[in-house]
Amino acid sequence: MMDHPITIKNLFYSYPGKKEDILKGIDLTVSQGEILAIVGLSGNGKSTLCYCICGVIPHVFKGKLQGQVLLFGQPVKDMDLGHIASKVGVVFQDPDTQLFSPTVEDEIAFGPENLCLERDEIGRRISDAIETVGMEEYLYENPNRLSGGQKQLIVLASVLSLKSDILIFDEAMAQVDVEGKRIIKDKISTLKKEGKTIIMVEHDFSNLDIADRILLLKDGKLEEYKGRLI
Repeated sequence: MMDHPITIKNLFYSYPGKKEDILKGIDLTVSQGEILAIVGLSGNGKSTLCYCICGVIPHVFKGKLQGQVLLFGQPVKDMDLGHIASKVGVVFQDPDTQLFSPTVEDEIAFGPENLCLERDEIGRRISDAIETVGMEEYLYENPNRLSGGQKQLIVLASVLSLKSDILIFDEAMAQVDVEGKRIIKDKISTLKKEGKTIIMVEHDFSNLDIADRILLLKDGKLEEYKGRLI
């Protein structure tokens, strides 16, 4: 039997210098091809949970971590960040934290180049990714000159170029206009059909119509969402 893409067992975490845990006994299994939405008030640990899944915790942020986070049955704490990046792609809320190359083309190429792919394959991935988000005309632009929504679409293209099995959207549509949201939601639905596993952290409930399941993160614990945050 194949391991689930994401399995979390009795996860507790507190940031360095903090006595209280922000995550308090999280248990979660996410299936292949599932779109899971996680909602909750600010400060309840939604981004922290994403950091645990993508390896930022414990590989970048230390703190106190207990429990297990498994990707396809393998503990995240035992995987290096390069290996995790080939499994999990993340689009965060602020695109400026993920853009650092002089051109859009370089930005999208960065991930595949670090996977040491052949140049022809890198070129194909750049073309496919930029076409998917409808930003072909900006391929040679400096990302810093783009709008917030355009930047987010470039980040999405960069993540798609890695062809990861798991994709996390951490309030990724917060700075995107209506058309940009439509593009991203359509792409998420397509990725689901391709068997990708999706986690959406959202505050805008109009974006949750594509989710298979919605969970509420409240007081450090996950529970079934029943239509209210408090």
